[in-house]
Order: sequence, then structure tokens, then C-alpha cells
Amino acid sequence: MPVPESLKFIASTLSWTLRAGCVAHLIHEFVYEFTETRGESMLPTLQRNHDYVHALKTHRLGRGLEMGDCIVAVKPSDPEHRVCKRITGMPGDIILIDPSSSSELTNTPNEIIQHDGFNKYITVPEGHVWCTGDNLCHSLDSRSYSVLPMGLITGKIVAANSMDKGFFTNFWGFRWITNSFN
Repeated sequence: MPVPESLKFIASTLSWTLRAGCVAHLIHEFVYEFTETRGESMLPTLQRNHDYVHALKTHRLGRGLEMGDCIVAVKPSDPEHRVCKRITGMPGDIILIDPSSSSELTNTPNEIIQHDGFNKYITVPEGHVWCTGDNLCHSLDSRSYSVLPMGLITGKIVAANSMDKGFFTNFWGFRWITNSFN
């Protein structure tokens, strides 16, 4: 008995939908991500609300990143959430931990933290980076959860769109995000 044309059409449509979904997933996972950001930690680079970032996944796991690059990473203290931060320390760098911080990092003994009586320093271990928000007063970052393993980095932020003034205003509010240290 021959298969009706309507069933062939449905099967073909489902097959192509599944293929397109797989391609979209692979692109999102390994090539490019467009995602919304929230919070004040990256002001003025990223807005508090209605900002969407373009992240290149070719920099996953810390590949090709430099000091000053903005990244998207899995939050070490909460794997269900992601963070957008700027790399302010690379492996081997000695970092002055914010002396005004009251985080666990600055108040507990730790074998990688040195101090001179007033200031506390940390040497960024291999395979890790030190990340902070551009708005230090309103940022939970490496000063709170210590060094960030490069394995948690999901991409490098290269651009952002501000959607707060409408979709068609100012070419969707597009702007490049540059490395502030270069």
C-alpha cells in the first residue's frame, strides 16, 4: 500500500525540523551565542537591563583569551547561572585582593593567599583566571568566589545590543565590546 502524500510531507517536515534544531544547537554550543544580560556588575560596558551580548564560543575553555577580555562563564558558586565579567588576571599573575572586601576569600586562611599585614595577594594558578566586573561596587566576582577555572568559560563577548529603546532604533543599539587593556 503506497504512503499518502500528506504523510510524506509531514515526515519530511519533521526530518528537516530535527536537522535544523541539531544545527542550531551545535552553533549555539560551539560557535556563537546571543544572550540577555542582567545586573549592574558590568556597568558602563553593559547595561543593567535589556542588553544582549554576542559571544564567540571559539574562546571556550579560555582559548585565546587575554587580560581585559570580557567573557561569559558558568558561575562557580551556582552552576545554574552564568556571569559576564572582565579578565583582570591571567595564570601566574599576582593580584591584590580588594582589602575592603568582606568575602570568605579575604577572611579565611588559604594556601594561595599571601599578605603583608594590610593587603592580601593571590597568585592566579595555571588553568584559572581572575575576573571582576567593571562596576566593582556592585559585582560578585573573583573577589567573592576566588579564581575562575578556564573550564567554566563559555565564550568571549565581542558585541552587545541594547534593546531598551526599541528594536529598530540606532541599528538595534549595536556596539562592539573591546578589550579595555589594549
